[in-house]
Amino acid sequence: MKKFMNTAETMVAESVSGLVRAHEDIVAFGADGKCVRRRHLAPGKVGLVSGGGAGHEPMHIGFVGPGMLDAACIGHIFTSPTPGEIIAAIEEADTGAGCLLIVKNYDGDLMNFDMAIEMAAGRHRIDKVVVSDDIESERSGDGRGRRGVAGTLVVEKIIGAAAEQGLSIAELKRLADGLNGRIRTMGVALTGVTVPHTARATFTLNDGEIEMGVGIHGEPGHRREPFAASDTIVKQLSETILGDIIKQPGTNALLFVNGLGGTPPAELYLAYAAARRLFEERGVPIERSLVGTFVTSLDMQGLSVTLALLTDREVQLWDSSVTTPALRWSGPV
Repeated sequence: MKKFMNTAETMVAESVSGLVRAHEDIVAFGADGKCVRRRHLAPGKVGLVSGGGAGHEPMHIGFVGPGMLDAACIGHIFTSPTPGEIIAAIEEADTGAGCLLIVKNYDGDLMNFDMAIEMAAGRHRIDKVVVSDDIESERSGDGRGRRGVAGTLVVEKIIGAAAEQGLSIAELKRLADGLNGRIRTMGVALTGVTVPHTARATFTLNDGEIEMGVGIHGEPGHRREPFAASDTIVKQLSETILGDIIKQPGTNALLFVNGLGGTPPAELYLAYAAARRLFEERGVPIERSLVGTFVTSLDMQGLSVTLALLTDREVQLWDSSVTTPALRWSGPV
């Protein structure tokens, strides 16, 4: 296994340090280096905190900054941050209005974030929203529901913009819960993930195989299928999404094609073109778009397609200014 690293044990810490140094005008380390926070916090604004295991970069630490998160914590590769690290992020982010935690629907994340809420509730006003946009995991029948995957970015961006407008914790939670129910994601992989600590792939595929329904922790999907042309693969992803979400009157479609770590931009844009064509042929005009590598599974060669149905207000929040290491644009003039 060849990777640009010194040791597997120090890879995460050195990577996070590099991100902070590269974007020190936007972010800084929190106390004792347990989290990454906005360099300039906004007093009296609800603090938004998220986090998860390493290996998904730039999510979540790359989404810290004005218009998005106030603080994020990161665990070992594919391992939730500890309750202590989450509490440290809450301590940094709470400037007087409390904190809303944005949590992906995974057992480890839920357990540790809930423990942190219980331990910090005496000192902070805290609530949480659980993101659950993945289609394939709902079909597993294990009772855990949908995983939180690429749709987490959509929630963090829109709730981040709403927090900048001064909404309360309760108002932000209602907005996030409603939004979460209108986001669906489906992923596919051409390769598994090589985890530095083990130097082994999480799953292996023959040259003529693809894995449908993969997660962002290197999990295999639930169907192994023959490799096919990109349009055929993207059509299957998109049709699965359309079969699982109902286009609601008064909503606007956001199409997000996300690279899982090892897929070149040219292939992502090719997939976007196919997905957009199919959605619009099926009566879902695309009003907003995002294409790029934002929510990864280390070096997995694969991609996910996300469709989010946004209200007019949510579109305005999506369009508003954001300045983070990984996502930034100026809002409407």
